[in-house]
Amino acid sequence: MNEFLQQAAVMLLTLGVLIAFHEWGHFWVARRCGVKVLRFSIGFGPQILTKTDKHGTEFALSILPLGGYVKMLDEREGDVAEHERDQAFNNKSVYQRIAIVSAGPIANFVLAILVYWFIFLQGTSSLAPVVFSVEKSSIAAQAGLPVGIEIHSVDGEETPSAQAVVMQLITRLGDTGQINLTASYPGSDSVKEYHLSVQRWLSDEGGDVQPLQSLGFNFYQPNIDAVIAEVMPESAASIAGLQQGDILIEMDGEVIANWMQWVNYVQARAGVPIELGYLRHSESRKTLITPQSHDRGGKTVGLVGIRVDVPDVPEELIHHHEYNVLSAWQPAFSRTWFTAVFSLTSLKKMLVGDISYKQLSGPISIAKIATQSARSGIYSYLSLLALLSVSLGVLNLLPIPVLDGGHIFFYLIELFKGSPVPEKVQMVSFQMGVVVVMAVMVLAVVNDIGRL
Repeated sequence: MNEFLQQAAVMLLTLGVLIAFHEWGHFWVARRCGVKVLRFSIGFGPQILTKTDKHGTEFALSILPLGGYVKMLDEREGDVAEHERDQAFNNKSVYQRIAIVSAGPIANFVLAILVYWFIFLQGTSSLAPVVFSVEKSSIAAQAGLPVGIEIHSVDGEETPSAQAVVMQLITRLGDTGQINLTASYPGSDSVKEYHLSVQRWLSDEGGDVQPLQSLGFNFYQPNIDAVIAEVMPESAASIAGLQQGDILIEMDGEVIANWMQWVNYVQARAGVPIELGYLRHSESRKTLITPQSHDRGGKTVGLVGIRVDVPDVPEELIHHHEYNVLSAWQPAFSRTWFTAVFSLTSLKKMLVGDISYKQLSGPISIAKIATQSARSGIYSYLSLLALLSVSLGVLNLLPIPVLDGGHIFFYLIELFKGSPVPEKVQMVSFQMGVVVVMAVMVLAVVNDIGRL
């Protein structure tokens, strides 16, 4: 119950910030265009709090937090006094109406840029993209990618960190063709090219894609000893009697050399009992542990609920980047642009079937991820907030009636046609738009439930 309340609180906070910024964009530009704003609401339904300013705008916090709206004076929604007709939204020029409607998504992009700017201003540390392992007969091995080489670019895009490599690889999900890498050994000026051939790459995967493992290579992973640092309450490990400080030494008669060997073994045995040998205070003991089943992107894996301490990464494998108040803007804009383009590209691939619809996430997944990010620290949470803000901006710009992009689409038609789109056509289109949006929301929630 406590976990649920935490997730609900973080979800409400996250949605509140995103919605407030989005609606503030509409509100601010509407005021600048001389439109009278009747109500600025965060949420729908019965109002919890209200306050009216000197301009007659009612600011409201409503009980249903899944959205918000800015209600403007409009002759299409009721009678307007003669002296206020020039303040009605419908009497403004097409350009002004486009500006007001597009201001919401733009505000989301501005929020993302500001958040990323603040994050980069603190300086960043990242893992160097040096290849530490290549699996035999994998796509990477067939391309000749060697251990110890540092990747500089993916498909012509610079990748100064391991995270950047992963981000660029993810843009190729569902593709058929070659992923082109450039790399060199640390300290060498000799740059080599490697071409990784893929066929509908990871197109059937759910939400938890692992591009590096799929291609058969990985970056630095510390050799973690299988010494338990924490046992989660009510987990399989807790039921089996394991405690902090226990050393895992044997699983079904096989010696445990390191932590990742144990993790891989457990994940492949959801619901299957494992005879585990371990040391407690130098005393050899045995127990039977049954990994609990967990859905990870449509794939069932086993978990036992224990955590270990991870050693520090060698300093030579860490890249440090410092930014000032001016230089931090460039990576902030770049990250926002990359995220927006990636969101659009992923949506297109999902529509044509290049990637699975199972990657679509809804409010339950967002709540869980937001809570985990908040626990990981303020900067992790802010990164997620910026990502969601960009996604919200992109979503609202789609030319679907009922969304901001649908309104903009009709105004562009009016601009070139010289007259508004007939009200009946708009009404039918909005109804169809509602059906589409609701269908997507239902699909996202179904995916969420499938991941629980």
